[in-house]
Amino acid sequence: MSDSYAASGVDYGPLDAFKRHCQKQAQATNAMLDARSGFRASVETRGDSAFLLETADAYFAHVEEGLGTKVLVADEMLRLTGRSHYHAIGIDTVAMITNDIVTCGARPLSVAMHAAVGTSNWFAHTQRAEDLARGFSDGCLQSRAVWGGGETPALAGVVCPETILLGGSCFGVITPKSRRILNVPAPGDDIILLASSGIHANGLSLCRALAAKHPEGYLAKLSDGRLYGEALLEPTVIYVPFVLECLEQSIVPTSAINITGHGWRKLMRSDATLLYRVRDVGVCPPLFKFLLDTAGMSQQEGYATFNMGAGFAVTVAPRHTDQCLAIAKATGLTAWLAGTVEESPEKRVVIEPLAIEFGRDDLSVRA
Repeated sequence: MSDSYAASGVDYGPLDAFKRHCQKQAQATNAMLDARSGFRASVETRGDSAFLLETADAYFAHVEEGLGTKVLVADEMLRLTGRSHYHAIGIDTVAMITNDIVTCGARPLSVAMHAAVGTSNWFAHTQRAEDLARGFSDGCLQSRAVWGGGETPALAGVVCPETILLGGSCFGVITPKSRRILNVPAPGDDIILLASSGIHANGLSLCRALAAKHPEGYLAKLSDGRLYGEALLEPTVIYVPFVLECLEQSIVPTSAINITGHGWRKLMRSDATLLYRVRDVGVCPPLFKFLLDTAGMSQQEGYATFNMGAGFAVTVAPRHTDQCLAIAKATGLTAWLAGTVEESPEKRVVIEPLAIEFGRDDLSVRA
């Protein structure tokens, strides 16, 4: 019997149901922004990666995100090897936030950290604490944003005393308004995928469960010679400079997708009824083969759970494809033309080389 993400404690069924319920309840608050405020709530963005407020000449974007359980891998590798990976964890935390806000075309302005601990003694490990702060700062620099502040509550009885719960928020702006990414792909668009650095920060609950059952745990060696734990802790790629440079060069993608939870199902996040045909999956890092083999997971489930080597996607009109690929290279990223968007009577993602298909029922994140 194979391991699965749901069996590790993360079942998107009830999680997504709660998200949809929250979106419905949030509608009752729309009237709080009246004409005197100068803002309009862009209610159509509920369920998107970022929520927008509109003014006469700009959009303002807001995102709240959490890192999840990747800190537990860092804690265990610190115990096993004596090496702190919290600089990478700091970058990861920012990446989870700013990679979401840029999907609407917003430039991140101010990022805030939320670092909750079970006891203030967590910060007594000076190297770990300083690495976290330095990594968060570097993540902000990579995102072209200022670190604006944060909160460090000590929550005894809520957070385990030996660990930390990381997250944060970001405020961003779209100006001029024509730079807004509407996230409505069109038939004929090209799909460009951008390489990940590895697991990023999704699927870690399952990764931890697999470490517990493997005889060598996090010290197991991958086919590329790296330790499993080290590969999991590779910092998340920040895609903000790529998207902002596209906008600077007057390329407004028809959609931008942060491939996090739900894996490649996220390609069909738009409400549009379209077929997303992938013909080139790129290079899948050895880490993912190890994960699938250890878990006994099918490729279908792997691509529904992990990023499998592609951490971000944009759809663009074909006339912009070569320029987008050049921008990716110039910003230090690996990108490739992966497929096309097509007319379809049903919403689907088809990954042709692997004979994998996802349908509308496989992704339900909007009310």
